[in-house]
Amino acid sequence: MLAPTSREGRPGARPGRGPSRLLLLAAFLVLVPVALPIVSLVGTVLANLGELDSVLSWERLLELSARSVLLVATVTATALVIGTSLAWVLVRTDLPGRRLWSVAVALPLAIPSYVLALTLLAFSGPRGLFQDFAGIELPVFDGFFGAWLALSLSTFPYVFLLTAESFRSIDPSLEEAARGLGASPTRVFLTITLPQLRPALGAGALLSGLYALSDFGAVSLMRYDTFTRAIYAQYAGRLDRTPAATLSILLIVLALAFIWGEQRSRGRGELWSRTVRRPAPTHILTMLGRAGSRIWLSLVVVTGVVLPACVLVAWVARGVAAGSIVEFDWGALGGTLLVSALAATVATVFAIPVAILTVRHPGRIATWVDRLVGVTYSLPHITVALAVLVFTLAWLRPLYQGIGVLVVAYAAVFLSQAAGAATSALRTVNPNLEEASRGLGHSSAATLVRVTLPLIWRGLLAGAALVFLTTVKELPITLLLRPTGLDTLAVRVWSAAGELFYANAAMSALLLVLVSVIPAYLLVIKPRAVRA
Repeated sequence: MLAPTSREGRPGARPGRGPSRLLLLAAFLVLVPVALPIVSLVGTVLANLGELDSVLSWERLLELSARSVLLVATVTATALVIGTSLAWVLVRTDLPGRRLWSVAVALPLAIPSYVLALTLLAFSGPRGLFQDFAGIELPVFDGFFGAWLALSLSTFPYVFLLTAESFRSIDPSLEEAARGLGASPTRVFLTITLPQLRPALGAGALLSGLYALSDFGAVSLMRYDTFTRAIYAQYAGRLDRTPAATLSILLIVLALAFIWGEQRSRGRGELWSRTVRRPAPTHILTMLGRAGSRIWLSLVVVTGVVLPACVLVAWVARGVAAGSIVEFDWGALGGTLLVSALAATVATVFAIPVAILTVRHPGRIATWVDRLVGVTYSLPHITVALAVLVFTLAWLRPLYQGIGVLVVAYAAVFLSQAAGAATSALRTVNPNLEEASRGLGHSSAATLVRVTLPLIWRGLLAGAALVFLTTVKELPITLLLRPTGLDTLAVRVWSAAGELFYANAAMSALLLVLVSVIPAYLLVIKPRAVRA
């Protein structure tokens, strides 16, 4: 969407009043925690360019690039196919139980990709659960196939939720007119419906592709070499951080190229229709169509939800039966809740000046702040974590391995989620209420506390919950920046699975899913499912 040319054209803008210096300073300070480390990382690489040939070959870089691009392309394509087909079935057809199915197919959002990878490994191969129950040995689901399957199951809900919402917003009169002119259903979908879905499909593809590009846990468990796994190997195996820093910069460039490609694919045409005044007519499924839809939905739900849950429970039961000590890791649970709550709080505080600047004072500065916040969220998390680590060691060594650095890194990376919710809430607040408060003699700070925050607290709370949910599942930032002695459930799953202690990994994974599923259901699944 093109930005309006005047401040008056923006909803909620304050005409004729520029941002205060205090607001600009606050917005600038919010961007410092990640902007400076990234700049420092680039400087480290540029200062050591002459030494790179001895540790990184062009053949290795090309291999990592090809593997990463292949994984991103296949995961994105799979997520688009699964998400779009499910959205059409659950929004445009008369299939019974659509609300329940909508909730079920979105539940993989609460399951981290590395947990899905763990369950696929435990289910397949010799001594896998499938062989125990069926007596048939499946090949091990690892390597490219395992990484592709785990990441596809983790990312298709993004496409499903965005595309389902877009299906609901399409004006049905355009499709009806095409059918009235004799176009077949397939031609109507390809020429009328699909172009209107393009923004949602592009956004879903971007989310899925960036997720696959930045994933570390699943590719590590599956032993599939991509940039993220190579970065961690270079970081953990060498005292010199330059090779890891170089790979991080290349991964950032690859991520930015992916973002640029998605933006270019949108074109300049406006893909919109009038506000929908009535729902689209429901497609009546035949008996065969209903059976096929149920089979397809069941396959997705069983693979993405039921199978992981059953495998985790089975591995815990197997460990107990074998005499292993399988206990609730209360320390890791407490660490997870602590850092996630702190990150959500700090990100919400950071989001307030960003939202005020973006909504009340639109302009070039606000646009760049908003873009930088979005780009930071889009960067692979392991590269951001490495940048923060290198910067802390060089300039803030007393803070190294402190919980403050970890929490600020979380908040900076996930600021986009909190700022998006705060911005949406602030746009619904009439700016005249704030002007009236200032007209009565209250300062800007007093107006913020007494007027603005009470009116947008629900949006702030929603943003904080989203940051909490994302932080609970975060792995690479935690691995690189956590203080010594601080464990989280994500780290426990990753380390136990790497040592083949599947029973302990399964117990931590179950706790992780239980912590994640409630906020995921309330914030992401339920609001969309009830409209299905």
